[in-house]
Amino acid sequence: MFPIFYSDRFLDHDTGFYHPENAGRLTAITTALKATPWADQINWQLPRDPDLRDPRLASAIDAVHPRAYVEAVRQLAAAGGGQIDPDTVVSPQSYEVALLAVNAWLDGVDRVLRTDAPAFVLSRPPGHHALAQRGMGFCIFANAAITAFYALQQPGVDRVAILDWDVHHGNGTQAIVESTAAIAYCSLHEYPHYPGTGAANEQGQFHNVLNLPMAAGSTLQDYQPLFETQIMPFLRTFQPDLLIVSAGYDATAADPLAHIALQPTDYGVFTDYCLQLTSKLLFGLEGGYDYGAIAAATVSTIDRCMRWAKQQETR
Repeated sequence: MFPIFYSDRFLDHDTGFYHPENAGRLTAITTALKATPWADQINWQLPRDPDLRDPRLASAIDAVHPRAYVEAVRQLAAAGGGQIDPDTVVSPQSYEVALLAVNAWLDGVDRVLRTDAPAFVLSRPPGHHALAQRGMGFCIFANAAITAFYALQQPGVDRVAILDWDVHHGNGTQAIVESTAAIAYCSLHEYPHYPGTGAANEQGQFHNVLNLPMAAGSTLQDYQPLFETQIMPFLRTFQPDLLIVSAGYDATAADPLAHIALQPTDYGVFTDYCLQLTSKLLFGLEGGYDYGAIAAATVSTIDRCMRWAKQQETR
C-alpha cells in the first residue's frame, strides 16, 4: 500500500474563483488517482489535526518561522482574510489549513523514516516561496524547509536533501536552508522567471545549493542530462539520509504560468532517479496549474513508486 497524506480540508483554503492555486488542483489529482488500476493499493492517510500546543508542530514551525509571523497569519484569517502579497491569499480557513499542510508533511516524514519507503503529501497551500518572515508566491508556510529541519531532529538523520523540480525557483526554501550544512538544496527551474532568484552562482554557504536554470522550451532531452551529470553526483556526494522532493508539476507544456515543455510522464523518469538514490523519499506537492497535466504527472510519480515497491517484493 502506498501512503498519500491528504484531507478534504485542504480544499477549504479559498483563494478565489480566478486564482490559479485553487482547490480544483487537488480535486483533479484525487479523481485521477482513484481511476488508476492500482487505486486499491493507495493508503489514504489523514494528517494529524494541527494544534500549536502540540510540541512536534510547534517546534517544527519555530525552527523556521518567527511566532510573530505565524500569529499575523492567524489574525489575518480570523479577521476574515486578506492578502499577504498580490499573489498570496489568506481566507478565513487558510491559517488552519496551512498548519494542517505542515502536519501532513511531518506525518509523511515520520512514515518514510519508519518504513524506509516513499510517501506522497497531497496538500495545499504550497510552500517553497515562503520566506521565514513572510509568505509569497501562493505560499504561507515553508513546508519543505520546516520538514527538513524536523527530520534532522529524528534518530539516524544527519543530512537531508531537498530536490525542487517545480518550474519556479524555491527562493524561500533556499533562503531558509542555505546556511545549514546538514541540508542540501537542488532546484531545476525556468530562468529568468518568477521569482527571479536561482542563478547558477547561488551555491549556498557550504556549497550545499545547486541551481540549474532552464531555458524556456526545455524538454526531457534538456533535463535528463542534468540529472545524470549534475543532480545525481551532487546528491550522491552529499549522501542524504532523507530526500524531500518539492514536487511542483508546472513545468509541463500545458501549464499556463510557465514556458517549459515537459510531458506529465517525464516526472516518472525524475522519480526513477530519486529512487536510485534512496528509498527514504518524501514527495510533497508544490505548483502545477493545468488540471489535466498536474493530475497525470502526479499519477506518473506515484506509479513509478508503485513499480519500485513491487520490484522490492520480488527480490
